Amino acid sequence: MKKIVLALACIGTLASAASAQAQTVVKIAFAGPLTGPIAHVGKDEEFGTRLALDDANAKGLTIGGQKIRFELMAEDDQGDPRQATVVAQRLVDAGVKGVVGHVTSGAAIPAASIYEQGGVPAITPSATSPKLTQQGFKAIYRVIANDFQQGEAMAKYAAGTLNAKKIAIVDDRTAYGQGLGDALADNLKKLNVQIVAREYTTDKAVDFTALLTRIKSKQPDAIFYGGMDAQGAPMLKQIKQLGINAKFLSGDGSCTSEMLKLAVPALSGDVYCTQAGLPVDKMPGGAEFKARFKQRFNTDVQLYAPYAYDATNALIEAMKLANSVEPAKYLPFLQKVSIKGVTGTVAFDAKGDNRYGGISLYQFNGGKWMSIN
Repeated sequence: MKKIVLALACIGTLASAASAQAQTVVKIAFAGPLTGPIAHVGKDEEFGTRLALDDANAKGLTIGGQKIRFELMAEDDQGDPRQATVVAQRLVDAGVKGVVGHVTSGAAIPAASIYEQGGVPAITPSATSPKLTQQGFKAIYRVIANDFQQGEAMAKYAAGTLNAKKIAIVDDRTAYGQGLGDALADNLKKLNVQIVAREYTTDKAVDFTALLTRIKSKQPDAIFYGGMDAQGAPMLKQIKQLGINAKFLSGDGSCTSEMLKLAVPALSGDVYCTQAGLPVDKMPGGAEFKARFKQRFNTDVQLYAPYAYDATNALIEAMKLANSVEPAKYLPFLQKVSIKGVTGTVAFDAKGDNRYGGISLYQFNGGKWMSIN
């Protein structure tokens, strides 16, 4: 009897092993800054990607007649264009079936050609430069609104509601920061708002005294910064220290909870930012996502985790539509994707941009960013 029980146990163990082996492992990559001054933004999106894959695995998907188990391969591009190309080639060589990333435009744009050549679909949750999807690539997509839309929204708000007549623009010379500054400048000109200064810095700088002193003499009503919170926070502090009486405007790179930590006590009611997309609390699935994200990772949503989640699900939806996890087979089906995501509807136009991207405006109020539209 003992031998029979033992034999049955062995059969059960072998059956379980065979079942596990029957699963096809599909590697999905995340690429973004996981170290350095904007690592908090990268980790936020990595977690969003990971949560989507966890959810997909919990459903036990079968694609092409095979049970699928997704695995995440996360790579650190340090937010650096050169490192981004190294990472992109590494991911293509590793045989990943899709990429969520890159986080910044400066990294996403040079990496795009490598994914295109390798035939690997890549969807960015947060790279907003219009140049990314203007390259004519078939493998490159975006779930977020672009800089043209942010520049237009900020220009109209600054000229209309804030009644700013003279605006100074500073950017960090990255593809993202410069693109945002250019978009704002183009739209301000259409509204006949005077651009009294156009200054440049880098995404590594921390001392802006010289350029802010030059700007102070121009007596602007507002100063716009195109760049990330790691530079936006010290710049805002130095604006206050120099006694410059101007509103501080920025884009989504400074529209973060980290900015609130870094810029204290310089933050006040004259600080505004735009963000591609909706506030988490106003997203169709935002409240539930926010709670699940906190429970899973023991941290709050930083910025674009919901967009990373939706980008991941867009890749998976295209695989389901094509009934294949192979990039060459499912890539054309990205054009047919239409999902009701956490952030709203995700569906792509011919260039690879989301047809339903939107812009939100925020003002610092009561210790946090408050939506004003």
